[in-house]
Amino acid sequence: MSRLGRIAAETTAAWYAFTRRRTAVFFTFFFPVIIILIFGALVGTEPTGGGLFAEPAGYYIAGYLAVVVLFTPLSRVGSEVARHRDGNRFEKLATTPLTRAEWLLAQTLVNVAVIGLASVLILALVLVVTDATFAFSALVVPYLAFAVALFCGFGAILGRVADSQDGVVAASNGVALPLLFLSETFVTVEMLPSWFVPLMDLSPLTYFARGIRAATYRPAGELPPVGGTGLVGADPYLNLLVLALLSVGFFAVGAYALPRTD
Repeated sequence: MSRLGRIAAETTAAWYAFTRRRTAVFFTFFFPVIIILIFGALVGTEPTGGGLFAEPAGYYIAGYLAVVVLFTPLSRVGSEVARHRDGNRFEKLATTPLTRAEWLLAQTLVNVAVIGLASVLILALVLVVTDATFAFSALVVPYLAFAVALFCGFGAILGRVADSQDGVVAASNGVALPLLFLSETFVTVEMLPSWFVPLMDLSPLTYFARGIRAATYRPAGELPPVGGTGLVGADPYLNLLVLALLSVGFFAVGAYALPRTD
């Protein structure tokens, strides 16, 4: 079987394995919906006020997308690696032509499809329940794909270092929660101490949030920001470039971290 055939077969198997877990399917789509309903509809935003959610509703669309881009790959791939280790599946895979990179790529493709569907649901829901505006850009697609690949690689690393599925869940939450709120998603740089702002460049999610916002958010009809803080500012193309480079690195490390045997 060719490499393309192996990847296609493993992708199909991974897709059916995901859809058979109805609880996983439900919460993959339900969790971001709850976030939007709580923060977008119930809490709301007050652009003329202060504090958290003081920006216009459209500002936080990048944050809503970051929720599903961050949590889903980390938990799904990490848990899948842990399940394979518990079931001695990597030892069986080692006897097949399927490489570790091909296995992780198949998992990534499934996550790209799942998160793509979830993102469409998020955007539709945000536009229905809030007064947010969203200027669609073709850059959204590669942003989602690279971010998913990055956190799939990160999830594979967590699955390797954690000693159980419970450990993967704890580790993924421990990584995801700080990243979610300290990567210019829901908390603006003005709300953080000045000494911490440069550290935001260490989070790969920062480049996703800044880039998506720069490409799709048009406050009061203005042009997208071209300056901004950080290593590459708010330029959507430079942020995409950094995200792409990071995704290649994390994917490569994640593939290498996958065990050959259990």
